[in-house]
Amino acid sequence: MRAMLLSRPGDISARPLTLEEVADPVVGPRQILIEVTVCGVCHTDLHTVEGELSVPHLPRIVGHQIVGRVAKLGPGVTEWKMGERVGVPWLGSSCGRCRFCLSGRENLCDAARFTGLHIDGGYASYAVARADYACRLPATFDDAAAAPLLCAGIIGFRSLRLADYEKGKSLALFGFGASAHIALQLAVADGARVAVFTRSEEHSDLAKRLGAAWCGRAGDLPPFPVESAVTFAPVGQVVLSALSVLDRGGTLAINAVHMSPIPELPYEKIYHERTVRSVTNATREDAEAFFRAAVDAGVRTQVSEYPLESANEVLAKLKASTIQGAAVLRVRE
Repeated sequence: MRAMLLSRPGDISARPLTLEEVADPVVGPRQILIEVTVCGVCHTDLHTVEGELSVPHLPRIVGHQIVGRVAKLGPGVTEWKMGERVGVPWLGSSCGRCRFCLSGRENLCDAARFTGLHIDGGYASYAVARADYACRLPATFDDAAAAPLLCAGIIGFRSLRLADYEKGKSLALFGFGASAHIALQLAVADGARVAVFTRSEEHSDLAKRLGAAWCGRAGDLPPFPVESAVTFAPVGQVVLSALSVLDRGGTLAINAVHMSPIPELPYEKIYHERTVRSVTNATREDAEAFFRAAVDAGVRTQVSEYPLESANEVLAKLKASTIQGAAVLRVRE
């Protein structure tokens, strides 16, 4: 099969992914083989390719927003049928036995394995996934539109939850890429006033079209108090900017699997019972709840499609924040 293979992490400008012919993956017990049609491109892929996340085994195929069709069933699989459409998210498996798994927090499991990091991902013709961690996708989304939902959508939804966002509250989003453009639509459908902070005029224009009440840059003050906030940019300085606009008693959720150091934090930034918390992965329950919410809210992902072999160039665009909405690699028509 064709695959964009990571043999040695490095700066994306050095084109560390190479197009190779590799053996088709072998399906084990409780696994399904997926014929990949598209795979979304995520900042986590960039962190993996550039070595900011440690890859346990090389070479590795990255990509964790996989959409395709079931091509083979492993022993013991009964919940899927041949030819069914399937989605594969970031969380590939967890132990199911630890205190985190048993309390509905499988995202924190020490034995969790992640697609495109511990398990070969979707920048390839085929991928293998645990049957019970794969997702059924709403029919309202075609393959390309569905791909960003599998990470950008799910993790954005979890971020809103962890920011203590509730229907009708005011919200601030810092950074406006794939995840934020979905989270914005969920909040706007709830009647929220949303402030979007981004350096890009193109991203500001998209945010306004999707219903943002106000757009500005980090350091600006929105014309209304902010009760909940989420940072999406992997830049520590943005945390201070978000706390500067967060109202008393408000909550900031930091959506980042990797980010630069947070500068020294003056106590007054968190005084008046402000809460700061990180967002770590997501659970299968998050995915199910998000897909229901996305359909109810009429979410529409803005997607730019690229061929599989252009993965290095697409990740470079992602790093430069020049992609509107989400990017998707087209593997098969």
